[in-house]
Amino acid sequence: MDFTEIINFISDNKAAMQFVLIVVLMVISFMLELVPMEVTALATLGAFWGLGILDIEEIISGFGNKAVVTIGAIFIISRSLVKTGFLEVMADYLYKIAGNRPWFSFFIFFVTVSLISGFINNTAAVAIFIPLAINLCQKFHISPTKVLLPLSYAAIFGGTLTLIGTSTNIIVNTFLEEKGLQTFTMFEFAQLGWIFILIGIVYVMIVGKWFMPSRSITSSLTQKYHMRTFLTEFKVTSVSKFFNKSISEFDLKNYDVMLLKILRDDKEIIKNLKSRKLNDGDVLIMQINIKDLIKFKNEFGLLLLSDVKLSQSELTGKNYVIVEGLVPQNSSLIGKTISRMDFRHKYNSFVLALRKQNQLLREKVAHVKLQFSDTLLIMVPKNKLDKLQESDDLIILEELDVHLRYETYWWLSILIIPLVMILSSYQIISITEGALMGAIILLLLKTLSMEEAYQSINWPVIFLIALLIPVGIAMEKTGAGELLSDNIEYVAQMLGDDYKLQAIRVVSILYLVTFLASAFISNAAVAIILSPLAIILGEHYMLSASIDPTRAFLMAICFGASASFMTPIGYQTNLMVYAPGQYKFKDYMYAGLPLTLIFWIVASIYIPRFWPF
Repeated sequence: MDFTEIINFISDNKAAMQFVLIVVLMVISFMLELVPMEVTALATLGAFWGLGILDIEEIISGFGNKAVVTIGAIFIISRSLVKTGFLEVMADYLYKIAGNRPWFSFFIFFVTVSLISGFINNTAAVAIFIPLAINLCQKFHISPTKVLLPLSYAAIFGGTLTLIGTSTNIIVNTFLEEKGLQTFTMFEFAQLGWIFILIGIVYVMIVGKWFMPSRSITSSLTQKYHMRTFLTEFKVTSVSKFFNKSISEFDLKNYDVMLLKILRDDKEIIKNLKSRKLNDGDVLIMQINIKDLIKFKNEFGLLLLSDVKLSQSELTGKNYVIVEGLVPQNSSLIGKTISRMDFRHKYNSFVLALRKQNQLLREKVAHVKLQFSDTLLIMVPKNKLDKLQESDDLIILEELDVHLRYETYWWLSILIIPLVMILSSYQIISITEGALMGAIILLLLKTLSMEEAYQSINWPVIFLIALLIPVGIAMEKTGAGELLSDNIEYVAQMLGDDYKLQAIRVVSILYLVTFLASAFISNAAVAIILSPLAIILGEHYMLSASIDPTRAFLMAICFGASASFMTPIGYQTNLMVYAPGQYKFKDYMYAGLPLTLIFWIVASIYIPRFWPF
């Protein structure tokens, strides 16, 4: 093609070339991250509007799109399930099965992560399992760098199991619905998803053990994820599991806890602690990991005490939050005990536990003299939190997610997801209707507050998807989709004349383009841009060869978008473990490139088999 032909080609396809240029600039901006991705997407729509490609109704159409509504509702349902603590209990049970076999334990761990990620938001799953991963690493003396990136990968594998496993599946499904085509079923993805999970977990076990870097970062992670112990007091009652029994009769290996002293009738017992029969009214002075505090109390039926007796109605009241407070250098609390300063009345709060730097305490919490850098675990009424934060005596670090499980309908959160899946699987309701109905029920029954619902939604993701959906409209209006599909078809034709074989090659090409693009920009963005292209390609082959590979083409995009292993950028879970794991960019390339290529080969073989045309 000479220069004149190039000019004529651009002139004949002016709108399409404008589209390509704008999208290329958008992708470059995404990769450079000079501004937030949502700002780039908004600027892209502004360019389309300025050139007359899109009108204002088309620009805002994404905010009413079913995919946006569905993903937002799934965020809320996932948060409600996480709040119950059910997932941690489930994980603990599985760890008991694994026992003290390190790599079998990690195998069970990765399988659990993958399965759970098939039904809740991937980022929520990773957030839950990072502390659990660190626990396993500490137990088996393994560097967290060998586990955290495989953890992210396992969550990505799980997203390929179901329609709700990842937002890209929901987005692509919406394009099918808008075109009046048969939508994906809930478990349609599982036939290839199971293969991805099996291959992927075997791969991460090998890579994690032999090829991932080993860096000593446990201490920093311990700090970040509250994997540290506090001094606290539990009271035994006649309904406690410990009543008339000794600590040694119970298996406490799943708890990071140490019994330091027993207080009985104003007497201190410090010898033979584990073998002593416990009486009604005994107070146990314990050193316990913050993550185990509430769970330990609930499982063994104990009362949690502070500087004064704390009523259990107060402890389980929904108007309280638990925060961590640090004693600063000029605090008036220094040198005083909690009991003498009357902490409860002064701050309208309760001190549940206390931690001193590098000191093992054996006193009652209320009798410990506070020093600079001491950390208090404080339960404070929500309406008094601002007052506590304004105090110069404490620096409130953050609100902690150690659930008191006061929700009346907590069990409903566990039932909603399978209910939504069953109803949508049998096409009784659509996935959008099911997700929206589930979120509304949870809110009406106050299993989740509106504030928690707002916080549960990843608003940058929602806005990005809503802003990028009109890009697909622009692709169709400008003819860029037709132009790109013609070029993909041309490449496929170069390798043979058989239409069916060409379509199989297009599956492979689409998967390749998708995972390459997902390495550098959001997988949701890639799905939105490429899905209209896949539908156009499917229509071409339907007209030319009386075959309909549309479903296979879209599956290539779904699975390709869930193959973001090579960089920390493409998938949010990869980014979540980047800083905690102290990874380098090359770690992702070394670990992710071989896995990406393996999945590409597997997808190229099995997608045409599972979705024939």
